[in-house]
Amino acid sequence: MLIVVGAGAAGLMAALQASRAGASVLLLERNEKAGKKIYITGKGRCNVTNDCTRDEFLREVARNPRFLYSALSFFSPQDMMTLLESAGCPVTVQRGRRVFPSSEKASDVTRALLSLLSREDVRLRLNTRVSGIRAENGAVSGVTLEDGSFLPADGVILATGGFSYPSTGSTGDGYRFASALGHTVASPRPVLVGLETSADWPKKLQGLSLRNVTLTLKQGKKTLYTELGELLFTHFGISGPLALEASCHLPEDLSSAVLTLDLKPGLTRDQLDARLRREFEAAGKKQLRNVLPSLLPAAFAAVFPSVLGLPEDLICSQITSAQREALLQGLKSLPVPVRDPRPVEEAVVTRGGVSVKEIDPATMESRLLPGLYFAGELIDTDAHTGGYNLQIAFSTGALAGYSAALRGQAKEGASDI
Repeated sequence: MLIVVGAGAAGLMAALQASRAGASVLLLERNEKAGKKIYITGKGRCNVTNDCTRDEFLREVARNPRFLYSALSFFSPQDMMTLLESAGCPVTVQRGRRVFPSSEKASDVTRALLSLLSREDVRLRLNTRVSGIRAENGAVSGVTLEDGSFLPADGVILATGGFSYPSTGSTGDGYRFASALGHTVASPRPVLVGLETSADWPKKLQGLSLRNVTLTLKQGKKTLYTELGELLFTHFGISGPLALEASCHLPEDLSSAVLTLDLKPGLTRDQLDARLRREFEAAGKKQLRNVLPSLLPAAFAAVFPSVLGLPEDLICSQITSAQREALLQGLKSLPVPVRDPRPVEEAVVTRGGVSVKEIDPATMESRLLPGLYFAGELIDTDAHTGGYNLQIAFSTGALAGYSAALRGQAKEGASDI
């Protein structure tokens, strides 16, 4: 008997692949329904994967990409697309090669996976919470339930998720189980989350979205992240695709992080300087704030001089070379002081989890305890937005399920001798 703990993306896939490989599978889920977190991904549309190559995929993984090489080789994004199509859930590829169910309903993805599980006779028990994993004689022996009962097993796959979206049941159970069994668990941190700023000016721009700007994160001289895209100002600071991806690269010590915004990435400094000179010469006695809307959205133009410490009533014909340099610097490299990422409850995924050094990447089996496998967000790896994190769950789940089934068969074969 193989037990899979957690019926999210990783657990559903692990159960399916294990059953297809010949294992007798029991899937345990603490919630009243399976795939609860899948329902809310992509704002209910479910960006299920990304139609890219393995190497392209790994470039989008922010944490421990090499660990995922075998899992992605075993079960690729294209395999996931084929699987869904075979289960009656057609998919479509959209901007950025993001893959969605053609219906754009996350429920169709969950329904397709559950349909495949039912064909494989996987037993699913809902409203069943595991309280611990038991080990005997140096190997997994089963799981203990919250009601005190014990379920024996030849192998256990932990696919309990991280801490993100705790309302879906991701409350860190797997971290506790792994730690109790001797595994190193990196402290969970929110990633793919908005960033709180210590400056007030981003909050004054709440609701303003900027497109085709470049956000850069540095630590000293080292560039940790730089990308062109969309940024959203909020009541707490910044959000949107660029901020969420930058959150994946924040150093532990935020005081050493420098986040800057290039508002005119399509122009070099010299080109922008020449444009400023032309704008100011043509403007004459107009105030700077009345000219800036030709360079920035009106709301941003209204606060931009004060953000740079320039007089709000500055006359264009009176702008000094030092003031023009300040404007040039602000347009090309505007500091956005980060105070903290938003709480883990708002994060799309969780950074941290079971150390990849203690998991065999070729099988997803624990290096410390035979018969114990890990899959999904519980593992210390994460990626950018675009369907990559769900695919990590599917790929690690598929490899864990297949490997656990083969191990079980090998044990049965040995006992028959």
